[in-house]
Amino acid sequence: MKIVIVGAGAIGSLFAGYLIKTKEEIIILEKTKERAAKINQYGITIESASGSWKIKPKATADLKDIDEADLIILCVKAYDTKETINQIKNYVKDKTFVMTLQNGLGNVENICEIINSEKIIAGATNMGATFLETGKIRLAGKGETIIGTLENKLPVEIRHIREVLNKAGLETKISREIKSLLWSKLIINVGINALSAITRLNNGRLIEFEGSRRILREAVTEALRVAKRKRIKLIYDDPLAKVEAVCEATANNASSMLQDILRNKRTEIDFINGAIIRFSQELGLSAPINSTLAAIVKTIESSYKLAVTKND
Repeated sequence: MKIVIVGAGAIGSLFAGYLIKTKEEIIILEKTKERAAKINQYGITIESASGSWKIKPKATADLKDIDEADLIILCVKAYDTKETINQIKNYVKDKTFVMTLQNGLGNVENICEIINSEKIIAGATNMGATFLETGKIRLAGKGETIIGTLENKLPVEIRHIREVLNKAGLETKISREIKSLLWSKLIINVGINALSAITRLNNGRLIEFEGSRRILREAVTEALRVAKRKRIKLIYDDPLAKVEAVCEATANNASSMLQDILRNKRTEIDFINGAIIRFSQELGLSAPINSTLAAIVKTIESSYKLAVTKND
């Protein structure tokens, strides 16, 4: 199986690190030749509490190298989805499946505008990873990965993909309720990402302090009200408890949004807390906590270039 991972960020690099153990053909598609060259020269180092390991996957910035792929895994930021899909669409052949492991809502819809929905696999992972630099990440917590098709079917190909992921050591299950899957992942991100980015706390620390734990619960509660009004059945019996359990399971992980803030990068706030704000407005609900979190994150983004001044 030829697997192309688009984007060697934290999750892209982590999945490459596991999948390469299966002896499948793994190719990383990077945005720039410089980043691809660095990975080809030095490989990718994955640090963990039990030790480190290095892999040497093939990396490229040339779209022609991804031709005839069996599986393309999207690990790019949500705001880059449309551009990325437009770039690779001509390389999605009859046998090719495109799997998204991205944060937030809207990615699947954006992909469907360009690629046949029957070729799309939506996925959500609770694997935690921290991006240190190109070619170097830290495993911060393990968790399951759930995948499914938009048609709620189980073709032979998706079963094979599950087998490959499990063989790689990535605990993977298939769900027939893909909308429930994506919303359940969104609920987790709503509780963790923006709050961790603002407080600069790793996931586990968010539930150690009374103030941050209360805000986390209130943000999640607003999201749950939206899900209930939209009649979306979540995959967790107690979603709030699940968010806190993810915090514990990925205690040492810096959320993707915190990593973006620390690197002065654009965040995915519009696709996470911003999605709850938009749906709340459409449904006539209020979402003051999510609105506040989103406003603060956007303020931080807008102030990256401002110099810090000190009083004499």
